[in-house]
Parts: sequence; structure tokens; C-alpha cells
Amino acid sequence: MKWAVISVTQKGVKKALEVSEKINCDVYTLPKYSVCGTIPMESGFKKGVEDIFYRYKTILFIMASGIVVRSIAPYIKTKDVDPGVLVMDEEGNFVTSLLSGHLGGANAACEKIAEAVGAVPVISTASDVSGSTAVDTIAIAIKGKMDSLEKAKHVTSLIVGGERVSLKLPENVVLGEDNTAGVIVLSNRKELKISQIIPQNIVVGIGCRRGTSKESIIEAVENAMDEANLHMDSIRIFATVDLKGDEVGLLEAVRHYGKELTVISREEILPIEDNFEGSDFVKKSIGVKSVSAPCALLASKSKGKFITEKMRHDGITVSIYEEEIRRDG
Repeated sequence: MKWAVISVTQKGVKKALEVSEKINCDVYTLPKYSVCGTIPMESGFKKGVEDIFYRYKTILFIMASGIVVRSIAPYIKTKDVDPGVLVMDEEGNFVTSLLSGHLGGANAACEKIAEAVGAVPVISTASDVSGSTAVDTIAIAIKGKMDSLEKAKHVTSLIVGGERVSLKLPENVVLGEDNTAGVIVLSNRKELKISQIIPQNIVVGIGCRRGTSKESIIEAVENAMDEANLHMDSIRIFATVDLKGDEVGLLEAVRHYGKELTVISREEILPIEDNFEGSDFVKKSIGVKSVSAPCALLASKSKGKFITEKMRHDGITVSIYEEEIRRDG
């Protein structure tokens, strides 16, 4: 994904264009400093920052950090949604990770840009300084979602403080075996800080009749997830057959969860359709025997297993496929 690089001086624009030669980015500046390769902030710096702030995953400001802090302050929400914000001086001597170092990726971006332009990276998050690992860093590594930022902060503070913190992994992280449904903690501590990371490794396959409502699909999905004792935040994507790729209710249901819909062609399903429970009526109607289960399998990106191969609910079929969790790198 592209970065945004913002500068409001002639010298800063020159440095921003140097950055653009190394990093895929859009360079923004004030109209009076705009040259070929830059985008003028026609409404001014303050309004320009507002317009840009949540359109990019990473934003690099080439200017004084005080200006940056004041300009972004009104738009900061929480670190699980804020972009990674960096600041670099006009000479390109130092680049600082300012906001959302872990979840927003500012720390990693800081290292990347520093290497690209020969700057010194400045990273001040406690876990990085102490050489320890934060809860949100683990979440990023497995593409998981934390159940609570507050809990994660408490547990990370224990790690940084040198306390012993156990990392309990379900067996399927390595072996792909049954996931754990509970944890027994043996401790003489009066209070334990616990933070849950929810892996986003569930693919939900959907089959439905034409004209099925958004509400019906949401109800079917949530019933199936509840029955399987799975967190809704663990859903990575939804999948369906090509004939249903424009189904309004399905598209609205997928948007309701903020996820993407992967469309699987019938040609892809045909070679594996006999591996699943199927229907001759469905075969006659659309050309394949089954929809939800093969779509879930084909939309997955790693080995795994079906938690629910097919659950029926008012003419809707839901299949739940759990992918193995693999740590990046």
C-alpha cells in the first residue's frame, strides 16, 4: 500500500521526492511548492492532513515534530485503527516513529525508510528499546486481532518490566490439530493480567437463494459461529460461488463485518465437488452440487480443516474452514 509523504517547504519537498524514488508513495505539499510528482494540498495544510489521515496506512511528515503533533492530534483515535506516523527532518538525518509503532507499522516503516535514505531510525516504544516483545507485535506476526487494547497494554507492561509472562498457543499454530477452548492457570498470584489475541484464520463459505436478505445471512453466520464457539473477529474472509457474487444481501452482510467476499468460479469447484455433501437439485440449477464448503476450502490460503462443513439455516448454507496459523518470517 502506498505511503503519504507530506512537506510544506521547498527543501522538504526535495527530500520527499528523494524518498519517492525509494518508497512507493504519494507526495503532498502546499500549492506554492508543488512541482511535477507532487500533489498540491489545495485546501491548505490542516485540511489536507484531515483528508489524508485515514486514507493511508503510513504517513511520513518531513518537518518539525511539534507541527506534526498539533496537526494530527484532532484525528487520533486508537492504535488499532490509527495509521503509522513518522517524522523526518529536512536533511534526512533522523526519522522518528511517532504514532502507532506496532499495530500501525510505524516502527517497521521507520527502519525501512532509514535504510532507504541513510537516516538514523529513532524508535522509542518500550518493548523495542528493552529488546522484548509486545503483545501487539505478536498479534501482527500471526495476523491476529487483540480482544482488548487495555489488556494488551497491561500484559506488555509486565513483559517490559521483566516479569515472566507465559504465551499459551493452541496446538494448531504448529500442528494444525484441535484448537484449545480453555486454559488452566496454576499461579500463586492474586491477580493475573491476561490478553487474548484472536487469529483471523476463519474462512466462511456461504450459499444462499436469490434475494436472501442481509439480516438472514447475518443470523445464519452468527448461529454457525456461536455453535462452533468461534469469535466473530476470527473471520478473515467470506466466500461464495460466481453466480452469487452480485447477491445484494450477501454483499451487504459481508460489508457489515468489514470483510471481503472471495468469489469462486464453478470451474474451480467441479473437480472437487464430489468431496462434499451435495444436491442434485443444486447441480441441475447452477452446475455444481455444493457451494459453501468447496468455496470455503478454495478461498483458504493455507492448510487447515473444516470446523463446520455445512450448516443449514432458512435456505442458507454456512461452512466454516479454519486455516493453520503461521507466524510471518
